[in-house]
Amino acid sequence: MNEREALERHPFAAGLSDPQISALLPCARRVRYRAGAVIFREGAAATSLYLIITGGVALEQHVPGKGDLALESLGPGDLLGLSWIFPGGHWLLTARATTDTDALELNARDVLQRMDLDPALGFALSKHLVAQLCQRLERVRLQRLDVYRAPK
Repeated sequence: MNEREALERHPFAAGLSDPQISALLPCARRVRYRAGAVIFREGAAATSLYLIITGGVALEQHVPGKGDLALESLGPGDLLGLSWIFPGGHWLLTARATTDTDALELNARDVLQRMDLDPALGFALSKHLVAQLCQRLERVRLQRLDVYRAPK
């Protein structure tokens, strides 16, 4: 599967027109990470967006004295990395491949530039990003409910 096919099949591109997909293609490159590889580290500059094609990724936070704590797992069809949307943003968590993982890496600066030049593309991608943020917040809410539920 080439970059175009991978992008067209990924949920992130759902509803995008052919010209919009074509506009994003120069921003994309196929990447592969072996199990255990760090994709990005907490605190580093957020310069990319990743569309997971195959494999799995753990989002981890470093806890002093306890090491890295896995907070969430992502898999095929998921979007990895939301901090890039704000220029100068930094990763809030570390992303580590839990299995061999294939993804499309999109250059954040180039994507943001295309979003500015094409308001329809910018709006469509913004809707996808907000939906992802809402899903992540819901997962956190459910995790908190599970942690604080009354013991049986």
